[in-house]
Amino acid sequence: MSDFTSSFWPYLISFITVGGIIGCLALLFSASKMEQVNESGDVTGHVYDGDIVELNNPLPKWWMYLFVFTCIFGFIYLAAYPGLGTYKGLFGWTALGQYEQEEAAISKRTAPIYARFSSMKTEDLARDAKAMNIGERIFMSNCAQCHGSDAKGSRGFPNLTDNDWLHGGSPAKIEETITGGRIGMMPPMAAAVGTPEDVKNVANYVLSLSGSIYDSGLAGLGKEKFATCAACHGPEGKGNTDIGSANLTDNIWLHGAGEAAIIKRINEGKVNQMPAWKEKFTPAQIHVLAAYVWGLSNAPDTK
Repeated sequence: MSDFTSSFWPYLISFITVGGIIGCLALLFSASKMEQVNESGDVTGHVYDGDIVELNNPLPKWWMYLFVFTCIFGFIYLAAYPGLGTYKGLFGWTALGQYEQEEAAISKRTAPIYARFSSMKTEDLARDAKAMNIGERIFMSNCAQCHGSDAKGSRGFPNLTDNDWLHGGSPAKIEETITGGRIGMMPPMAAAVGTPEDVKNVANYVLSLSGSIYDSGLAGLGKEKFATCAACHGPEGKGNTDIGSANLTDNIWLHGAGEAAIIKRINEGKVNQMPAWKEKFTPAQIHVLAAYVWGLSNAPDTK
């Protein structure tokens, strides 16, 4: 990896960039010194359609001047802006700085709008059509990639419309989740459960908790072994929102339903992560987004 972070590469890029411009100027200069054989230009010997002759005339003066101007502009640009390896340019411009400047300008323009929203309760915001239009746009631009444009999620990405929440679906919890993100982890439990047969028995017991199709004989054998899972999921399998453990009784399966899928989770465990958005969104924007998400599963009347 150190080969790709060596200071050699910036120097090489700078050499190629400057050398390329100088090479173009040198080629242009040498071409301008070529002598014209006659008034009609140098004949190359290429003839098309019997009478169309290709000539090697000198470049037009206007084209040469434009080319020279382009090369000079290239040197000025490289002096003013970063383009030569690690050189930062006279103006100190960066893409990140430009982005932050634009974000600051947008925040300044929208501050009066969000100021009104900040003082409103989540339940009231969810009934405000203007706030929900803004929340929807934030969601579509940043959250729909994982949760879907309809917010119904997919395998591994929670459905936000069904009122099934790993960490709780109150307005405060939703804001907390958006702000700080979440890391969900289920460790591999096969060794703690016992043999592969024990794992299969526990999987069937878990299926029985939600009324899914299961083998009653195997489920009966797995009930005792489920005690190893109860520390997180609770003795009744209803989960624990304090630690984000899933409710196993509601027949909602984030990573797939059925015996095989549950056995895989017991054997392999699972780690899921939702990123934190506190660095991108202001508290007011998070408040509006949380109200939009809360409204997806509570369906308030907007006005």
